Amino acid sequence: MANVVVVGSQWGDEGKGKIVDWLSERADVVVRFQGGHNAGHTLVVEGITYKLSLLPSGVVRSGKLSIIGNGVVLDPWALLAEIEILRGQGVDIGPKNVRIAENAPLILPLHRNLDKARENALGRSKIGTTGRGIGPAYEDKVGRRAIRLGDLADTQVIAEKLDTLLLHHNALLRGLGMPEVNHGELLAELLAIAPSVLPYADTVWKTLDEVRRAGKRILFEGAQGTMLDIDHGTYPFVTSSTTVAGQAAAGSGLGPGVLDYVLGITKAYTTRVGSGPFPTELDDEVGRTLGERGKEFGTVTGRARRCGWFDAVMVRQAVKVNGIRGIALTKLDVLDGFDEIKVCVGYRLDGEVIDYLPAFTVSQSKVEPVYEVMEGWSDSTRGARTWADLPATAVKYIRRIEEIIQAPVHLLSTSPDRLDTIMVRDPFVD
Repeated sequence: MANVVVVGSQWGDEGKGKIVDWLSERADVVVRFQGGHNAGHTLVVEGITYKLSLLPSGVVRSGKLSIIGNGVVLDPWALLAEIEILRGQGVDIGPKNVRIAENAPLILPLHRNLDKARENALGRSKIGTTGRGIGPAYEDKVGRRAIRLGDLADTQVIAEKLDTLLLHHNALLRGLGMPEVNHGELLAELLAIAPSVLPYADTVWKTLDEVRRAGKRILFEGAQGTMLDIDHGTYPFVTSSTTVAGQAAAGSGLGPGVLDYVLGITKAYTTRVGSGPFPTELDDEVGRTLGERGKEFGTVTGRARRCGWFDAVMVRQAVKVNGIRGIALTKLDVLDGFDEIKVCVGYRLDGEVIDYLPAFTVSQSKVEPVYEVMEGWSDSTRGARTWADLPATAVKYIRRIEEIIQAPVHLLSTSPDRLDTIMVRDPFVD
């Protein structure tokens, strides 16, 4: 039996929440390994909609262990708020089924304030962050001044670390003309919340090693998407963490040898939130139709997503970077009713056709999509649960995508409902 890594192959919002929830029925443990509460996963289970930002998608299933790894930046106030919302929906959550790496860095109020202030200062050049403090928290982690979850157990340790942290942050705030952070007030906030979050702290790498040795199945859940990766994405219009499959090992405390299978969640068209290059973007009626049919609004921010045709060049690049063995194709039903559908099969840059997305912003903003036009279909694919339920032209579209991206479709999602899924190959059977 294999351990499975789920990653987004585009700019996020590919439908990872539903797929991870669907796969979690076959898993024993679900692990979040990067990002923070800037992620947004929407699950529809028996008519009830759950909106998750920080907790792993497996948390809505009973009998599963959910783990937040050391690669995640943790806002303890957001965590407790999310737990309370889910408890109000009847989900049983507590330290017995949710564990958090004791070395996970914390997102503090000062991180949120700094994130928003810097975005405002950038004006039209802003990155398009969620303003939730993710980037500044990762900066403090790399700068070796972060306060981590386990630190909350020792008042003296927190007080001393705050001295170092505020030496840096208050200098930044002075430069931005903003009020400085009061040491005593922030210390009091942390001491107040510590008793509520410390029971979830765990030596996660050890727990996961014990789980692995016991032969249990582990599902690693990524947030955002490959093209938002800090190294491999459309830099600087990216998130602040490593979103590719290799981070599943580093962000959870297990060696890469335990990552048996990588599943790339891939939307049947392309969307993006925030600023940055988008070669296949459609600023026309077709783009608006995709957005309306697909309900393309961010789970976390509510922002409308930019929409465009399927970019096979970008997804093929994600397949290579992640080592994706199969994809889960989602939202095929959004394409129902189009007379023709376009697929980007190359880019034209300075008069030359290339087969990859360049690394630099100037080149990324200049590329023009080279399209292959395919016949659409009029019959509905929504709710299909077998290949026989799909129109022949829809199957042809899927097969052509497989050829171009050089990866097979192993799962096909035809609606937000958990059961409307066609499985070609079980990722857990290696």
